[in-house]
Amino acid sequence: MLRRTTTALAGSVLALALLATACGGPGQGSSPAAKKTGKVTFWSFVKGSDEVAAAFNRSHPDIEVTFETVPSGQEYYSKLTNAVKAGTAPDVAVVEYPNLPEFAAQGKIEDLSATLGPLVKDRFPAAARQLVDLGGRTWAVPRDAAPLMMMYRKDFFSRHEIDVPTTWDAYRKMTEQVKKADPDARGGVLYTDNPGLLTALAWQAGGRWFGTGKDSWKVDIDDGPSKKTADYWGDLAHKGLVRSLSSLDPFWTSVQKEQTVAYVCASWCAGAQQATVPDQKGKWAVAPVPTWDGKPASGMYGGSSFVIPKGSDNSGAAAEFIKWITTDPKGMKAWVASGTSSLFPADPSLVPVTKAAFGTEYYGGQDVYAIGKASYEAIPQGWTWGPVMGTTNTAIVDELPKAADGTSLPGVLSLAERATVKQMRQRGMKVTAP
Repeated sequence: MLRRTTTALAGSVLALALLATACGGPGQGSSPAAKKTGKVTFWSFVKGSDEVAAAFNRSHPDIEVTFETVPSGQEYYSKLTNAVKAGTAPDVAVVEYPNLPEFAAQGKIEDLSATLGPLVKDRFPAAARQLVDLGGRTWAVPRDAAPLMMMYRKDFFSRHEIDVPTTWDAYRKMTEQVKKADPDARGGVLYTDNPGLLTALAWQAGGRWFGTGKDSWKVDIDDGPSKKTADYWGDLAHKGLVRSLSSLDPFWTSVQKEQTVAYVCASWCAGAQQATVPDQKGKWAVAPVPTWDGKPASGMYGGSSFVIPKGSDNSGAAAEFIKWITTDPKGMKAWVASGTSSLFPADPSLVPVTKAAFGTEYYGGQDVYAIGKASYEAIPQGWTWGPVMGTTNTAIVDELPKAADGTSLPGVLSLAERATVKQMRQRGMKVTAP
């Protein structure tokens, strides 16, 4: 097992400075593009993207954005990679934070330091900037943060006198009570097709999968906090206290059928649920995610940014579109007004805009943004995304469906670590052994 040093890391900026060589030498960033008119193609899987593109077009007659919905997950990133290689990439694309280092290091996206770098520096706090400023350059503009929260059926909990858990010990008890109250219902889900939740929970527990020394990466995906987290969730799945389900249709079907009455997700789930299960309006509530010691702690499950892929035909207009959908109050309102998105803006000044546009009716008047804000503030600092997260995530996802059958989730993390280190070394990266 590869162990990281005890030296504290300043964050992604320091850790990803190792990307600088791969991304090119100083002074090679793109220059500001004068043209800010014409046609822009836009790829996104984020809910509300079609409404946002339409709203932009109504207010910007000199730029025409054509939106194309794309699949989420690794399928999307493979599609985007192939489009860049083929010279058919869109002008604007969504890239989640974990995947950004890999796209930057492999030269798949434009360096935005000169065009949008000043905007990022001016509008976003350090916690958001460090996710998109890699190797001393700006590669994307943040859209949202994705702090963890727990969603639960307050009517079910009240009817069966089940307390909302604040610790993971209490969460286990809750799942037992739910199953006893209704053998067909469960108080949680282990997603079998998305490693993001397990990663976020490892982050919450204090895990640190990646770090750097002076000239090398350190990898410790199966560190102590992460193994504890994986063992806990693997045991819940094996004992049938939570269901192992795909995060797509099977999960939402289980919610609709009242087979899932509590689950851990992120801030964006509030809007997704409102749009997908509208008939359960007023029955759900949101709570802080449980923690190991009862003290506030969280992690980030997802979160997205926007990039200009290499080969864009209209990077100037693309930059104008990105600016509007990430920092303009009208653009932020457009994300949320449709009712399908509950994004928590990476730009804190825009939280009141999204909060007002989202409304409180579905959650019985509850201010879900207050929960999101507290969760965002409780995210531990020091987490770093690795440079080959596609490989890391694939290795985990390939094994997640077996968790309910007894496959060791800590073992899955060890397998992912080996696959990650192998891929990094194949790409010429130095990885320090213990």
